[in-house]
Amino acid sequence: MEEAFGTIVWVVAVVGAIVAVYTLVGTGRSYREIGGRGLVRDRDGASGGERPPAAVERDEEIRQMLEARNARRERRGEAPLDLDAQIAALAGPPAGDVDAGLREEIRQHVVARNARRVRAGEEPLDVEQEIERRIRDLT
Repeated sequence: MEEAFGTIVWVVAVVGAIVAVYTLVGTGRSYREIGGRGLVRDRDGASGGERPPAAVERDEEIRQMLEARNARRERRGEAPLDLDAQIAALAGPPAGDVDAGLREEIRQHVVARNARRVRAGEEPLDVEQEIERRIRDLT
């Protein structure tokens, strides 16, 4: 029985080592990508004037909730509210009306990112354009 125990210990150790090496090799690329693309990753390729799919889905869900609220208001005998006005109010300020503190925080992030890009030998980004792009992405 003791001979089998030693064999089992060795087999488990070898299998564990193989799994560890496989895991290390398989996840190495993921760890190298962390922080490489800034704070937000665009997985669906939305660019330019297109809205990200998450924002479209969010707006659709907001519209559905507001329609349900209007249906409840109508059942109670109250006048329904204007959906477009409610959505506009919930969407927040337009891209140009961003809080000064948030704009400054984004500016600091872009400046720090530019410093990293220069150290890596890459071309620095235009700070103002990058700030506006990030604000557009947030709204």
